Amino acid sequence: MIINNLSVFFATFISLFFFRKLAKVINLVDTPNERKVHSGTIPLVGGLSIFVVVFSYLYVFPTTLSHSYIYLGCAGFLLLIGVWDDLKDLSFKLRLLIQAIMSLVMMLSAELILIDLGQLIAPIELNIPYLGYLLTFIAVIGAINAFNMVDGIDGLLGGMATVTFGAMSVLFFMSGHTQLLSFCFVVVIATIPYILMNVGVPFGQRFKVFMGDAGSTVIGFSVVWMLIEGSQGEQRSFSAVTGLWIAAIPIMDALSTIMRRIKKGQSPFMPDREHLHHIMMRLGLSSRQALLTICSIALLFAAVGVIAESLDIPDYVMFWSFIAANLVYFYVMSRIWRITVKIRKYFGITTKLSKKQ
Repeated sequence: MIINNLSVFFATFISLFFFRKLAKVINLVDTPNERKVHSGTIPLVGGLSIFVVVFSYLYVFPTTLSHSYIYLGCAGFLLLIGVWDDLKDLSFKLRLLIQAIMSLVMMLSAELILIDLGQLIAPIELNIPYLGYLLTFIAVIGAINAFNMVDGIDGLLGGMATVTFGAMSVLFFMSGHTQLLSFCFVVVIATIPYILMNVGVPFGQRFKVFMGDAGSTVIGFSVVWMLIEGSQGEQRSFSAVTGLWIAAIPIMDALSTIMRRIKKGQSPFMPDREHLHHIMMRLGLSSRQALLTICSIALLFAAVGVIAESLDIPDYVMFWSFIAANLVYFYVMSRIWRITVKIRKYFGITTKLSKKQ
């Protein structure tokens, strides 16, 4: 297992160097604009490099997942569409349609459907055999776009993926599902080289790469796939509500952002600079400090989910606690400008940043 993981680690580094050279030839790069303040053109090959290696591992060890080839087909198609989107900037409606189709393939071919929700809202087992299709559809679309939205500063998307798949690794280890554990661990190992190059370690900013929509799309899809595979069936590793906690920050930030935009009469999918990482940087934190702070918060939420699962805390307690955390998050974010002014004044932070930054 150690040899396999080392192979994945170094193969991802090689993949990153190969694809970043190819990206410059085919213009698969990100350029600065009014929302993106990086300097120079940056190759959008992080996701492509990670999942070429992950897919190769799964092809060699197909028994890792119960429906490996269906996953490879769905995730591989999403990866290609993501690369196309990074190249040509596809319309949101087309991307949404493709995501919807892949969710249907996942449900109908792999039979991965959110049906058993445990004692989600009360001490009564909640099974939704028909509504499960709708819930799964929403979960797939939601996860893909939630992880896409969180990709705003160096290292953050990779950090969120590492926290989520790392937490699932712990849960699969606790339940004895070593095959699912190995897949999650492979994703974590493959993501680490990307994070290092994304933040400029150890080769500096000259070799910087971005994840790209290809990466965020497949990460979101893979998270949902593994959460459903781990939380459904007689041999489940954890309850469905635990999935909310181990992916808490992307979920909370996406829900808060969408609700805020709808409240303003804007499109819920219109890009802006009012995500959690933007707010933290307005508080005076550097990009690296914001990254560490958000990842620490995400790790704390994930730890709560894992510990609650190990202690058999009732699902409905965890669900309503998660709802309460979301309400607090939305309340704070909807009043963030007044709060940040007070915090900056209290700590004497004088950096001037406008809302449109």
